[in-house]
Order: sequence, then C-alpha cells, then structure tokens
Amino acid sequence: MQPAALLQCLDLKGFLLFLVVFLVVMDYLKNKNPPNYPPGPLALPFLGNIFNHDPKEPHIYLTKLGHTYNNIFALRTGRDKMVFITGYKMVKEALVNQAEIFVDRPYSPLAIRIYSGNGGLFISNGEMWKKQRRFALSTLRTFGLGKKTMEVAICEESRFLQDEMDREKGEAFNPAALFNNAVSNIICQLVFGQRFDYTDHNFQLMLKYLSEAVQLEGSIWAQLYEAFPGIMKHLPGSHNTIFSNYKCIYEFMGKYLNKHKKDLDPTCPRDYMDCFLIEKQNSHNPADGFTEENLLRCTLDLFAAGTETTATALRWGLIYLITYPQIQDKVQAEIDRVIGQSRQPCMADRPNMPYTDAVIHEILRKGDIVPLNGPRVATKDTTLGGYFIPKGTGLMPILHSVLFDESEWETPHSFNPAHFLDNEGKFVRREAFLPFSAGKRVCLGERLAWMELFLFFVSLFQKFRFSTVEGVQLDMDGVVGTTRVPRPFKIYAKAR
Repeated sequence: MQPAALLQCLDLKGFLLFLVVFLVVMDYLKNKNPPNYPPGPLALPFLGNIFNHDPKEPHIYLTKLGHTYNNIFALRTGRDKMVFITGYKMVKEALVNQAEIFVDRPYSPLAIRIYSGNGGLFISNGEMWKKQRRFALSTLRTFGLGKKTMEVAICEESRFLQDEMDREKGEAFNPAALFNNAVSNIICQLVFGQRFDYTDHNFQLMLKYLSEAVQLEGSIWAQLYEAFPGIMKHLPGSHNTIFSNYKCIYEFMGKYLNKHKKDLDPTCPRDYMDCFLIEKQNSHNPADGFTEENLLRCTLDLFAAGTETTATALRWGLIYLITYPQIQDKVQAEIDRVIGQSRQPCMADRPNMPYTDAVIHEILRKGDIVPLNGPRVATKDTTLGGYFIPKGTGLMPILHSVLFDESEWETPHSFNPAHFLDNEGKFVRREAFLPFSAGKRVCLGERLAWMELFLFFVSLFQKFRFSTVEGVQLDMDGVVGTTRVPRPFKIYAKAR
C-alpha cells in the first residue's frame, strides 16, 4: 500500500474511532442519571437495557429484579428511561399515597399511532381524561351499571351462553370464543345498544382481531416499537399487525357510529354512543374531547377493557376448578345450598356465598390477568423508596409482584381460596388484592367486572359439571401479552 493511501486509511479509521467515542460519550452524558436515582442493571450505549428482558415471562423477570434492587429499579430502552416498582408497599406508596403525582400516562409512540393522537380513556391525561372518565362512569350508570337491570342483562346472556354449551352435545370444545362473545355482549349493550349473536361472523372476527392485538401489545415487537419508533415504523414485523387489527376494529365501530348519527333522538338516548353524540352537540370546548374521533377511541377502550380481562378470568376459572375438582365440588355445594337449581343467581346471593366469592377472588389473584399494569409518569419531582424520581420519569408498577408478594400472601404460588377466608369460613378482604390496579387510574369497569364474574361463574357451575379430556393436564403457565391468557384448551360441559 502506498504511503498516501496508508495515511488516508489511518485517518479514516481514526475518524471513525473518534466518532464512535464521541457518540458513546454523548449518549452517556445525555442519559446520565441524576443523584440518588434508582439503581438498575448496566445499560448499553444507544440500546439501553433492551437485552435485560424475558419476552415470555417479563412479569416474573421484573419481579426478580425487584427482589435484587429492594423493590425499585430503573431500566432504559432506547432513549427512554422507566422506573419499575414491585411489592405491595411500594406499589401502594406510588399509586395510592402519591396518586396525584402518578396519575398521568407517559408518551407512548405505540399508543399515539393506535389512537391517532391523544385521546380515549386509557392514554389521555389532564382535564380531557378527567372529563371523559367522569362522563363514561356517569353514562354507564345511567344504562344499568351496578343496577338490577344490568343483573338481568347478564343473567339473560348467561342463558345464551349455556345454550351454546348445550349445542356441543357432550363433545369437547374450546370455550374461549364463547366467553369472549358473552362478556363482550354486556359492554356492547351499554355502548352500542345491542348484543351480537354467537354466529355473527363479523363480530367474531372483531373479537379475534382484538385478542390478537392485545396480546401483541405486550410482545417484544411492541417494546421495540416503543424504543425505536423511527426505525420500526419502516420495518416488517408483528407490530404492524397491531395497527392493521385496530384499523379493522375502528371501521367496525364506525359503522355503528354512522347508524347512531342517522337515527339519534336527543330526547331519548339509548346508549353510550348516543349520550356522547348529544354531549358533542352541547360541548363548545374541543379540549374536552367530545369529538367523533375521540368517541371511537373511547369506544375502543370500553370494548377492549370490557371484553378481554373478564373473559380471560372465566377461562382461568375453568382451568383451576377442573384441575382441583374438590374445589369445584365445594363451589357447587354452596350454590345448591344458597340458590338451588330452580332460579338464577343474583348479586344479593354473593354475601351468602363466602367460599364461592373467595374462589373468584383467588382466580383473579392466581390468574394474574394483567401482570404489568399501565405505565404512569411523574408530574413533579418526588421520592419513592428513598430514591429521587424527577418530573417526567415513567413509572411501571408490576401488579404480578403484588398479587404474589410473599410478605402478604400465605401461599402465593398455590391456588388457595383460603387466602380470602377466616377461620370460620367467612370472606375477608385483603389489601394486597389489586388485580384492577389502584388509585385514580383504577379500572373504571371494576364494578361491572365483578358483577359479570359472579353471575357468569355461578350460573355456569350451577348448571354444568366441567372436566377436560381424559389424561390431559391443563396448562397453568399461560401466554403473556398485555394480558396473561391460558393456552388453548378443551373442556366437557356436562349438565348436572
């Protein structure tokens, strides 16, 4: 090699070395933690802690990190930092004791693309979130939430569900689609003013799209999009399925919005959509969020939250009671003693059925339906666990760590209804039972979910004895996305 060429090569290598060192130093300075910031695993330049992750069981991996770092630690994914908290006491400190500081959601590239901007009930902040949440709760109460009329609707849907199970004629079947349809029909009656038949192909397709999107939102593809949106939006991958699925769901909801607009009677609203459109006519402040675009976003949130979690809990309920037939025996004995076989259950029965109530609570605890929770962001400087949390820092509470906190539960890793019973067999509430989160962002559908869980669960075990295919051991590990869902399984439903 000629001397000139050699010098040129050395100059190029030197320049590249300088560039790499410069970028690493700039990355370090940009992401340097403030004094007394929560500790965490060493982050790589540019990539952060993207490799400190278990895509199959992130909730368990993060809980173990919590044990290592005394229930509070920080991770960095791409350009963003997030503080994680574990254990009942730390989660309560943030979500309840400092509820005002950790009420808002952080910026999310994934959510912004799904919602086409700020809005909805889940990711909105400030006055829009307060007004939309208050409006949703008020409107759902108007149409039966927490009232006898809602009990009647759930019991009627229970009969439809039982009829579908009867049509299996004793053959083994997968209950997932039936549960999704039955539970979704309750929120659909509140939002759309109608239920959908179990043979409605378009509705079944929407439920399929929804389940798939919810699972993918908790996948590594979604996390990569959150960390590197500028790159990921140009790349192929399962993250694109999230957006295409939600686009189809928006189109489905849009048809019912157009129908509501055509036959709207402001003097006689029929459902949430009608009430929202009436409020839109009366609202003069766009910041309140009463627009048609935001109606679709809010409807999506209600549709998703009102379907996935409760239907998933019922599936876990079948798995646990089939796996532990002695518990199914005791539940059915209590049902027969309190209700009998001649009438349907009602919410007034619940105080008289402590064992069944304890079993349902244990299904939600051990089922670990939403293991991670939704992220929060600090609205001002604060401290948690003795560490400094600057304003604007993202916070992720790990609900799994609360529901399995060994300092709060006697046998956290066992399915044990006695967690919710005293020595006399009476039901007892547990402070560390937070499957619906806590504080100001606690699930707004919690009351509806409890009504659905109790009435669907009791009506099903009142009529059927459930079992699975002989020789098959039902899988209790589940698949983790945004929710933790059981792997597909088949059951027998034998009329009692």
